[in-house]
Amino acid sequence: MVVRENQFQTGNDGIGDVFLASRSPRRRQLLHEAGLSHRFGHPGIEDSELEPGRVSPAQWVAALAYLKARAGMESIQNNADVVIGADTACVKDGELIGTPADAAEAEKIVRRLSRGRHEVVTGVAILEPRTGRRNLFVDRASVNVGDLSDDMVRDYIASGQWAGKAGAYNLTERIAGGWPIEYVGRADTIMGLPVAPLKQRLARIAAAETAA
Repeated sequence: MVVRENQFQTGNDGIGDVFLASRSPRRRQLLHEAGLSHRFGHPGIEDSELEPGRVSPAQWVAALAYLKARAGMESIQNNADVVIGADTACVKDGELIGTPADAAEAEKIVRRLSRGRHEVVTGVAILEPRTGRRNLFVDRASVNVGDLSDDMVRDYIASGQWAGKAGAYNLTERIAGGWPIEYVGRADTIMGLPVAPLKQRLARIAAAETAA
């Protein structure tokens, strides 16, 4: 299902029709705050069923971002000027941590992230259906989570707010919720979509279209 949210139609600086191959409310909100109107829809693949194999975290999230964008582009039959896919994962002690499948896995992840540092990597793929051009990039951030008490963990897991979130948390929600968190890097990268680097690339695409 493809949806256009009218309140997001704030002008795209010459980009044209943008399709976000994602149903993530966080990514949609980030695009909204950046003033990028867009359609969005399920990319049509379930990345939870895929295994990374012998690739780096950056290669993995970039590959998934491309797969989502490609599947999204095909689902709308190339009917967009730009298609965007994105994927985010946490990395702790060299191990990839994605989106929890259930409450038990979410609690395990949260307890593992407590009292330590982890890295967040977000891959973004930008596809241009008319030209076949593609642009992939990865951004990173570092997050330090303080000591989370048993009560904090139990209350959070019971709330269900971990669902659909890489690393089982959303940065701004958890800071607002009182978690002891410090980070280095872009907050929007941690939340799933580094907007400034994305807009820079979209601006170059628009400039190339104008010059053509």
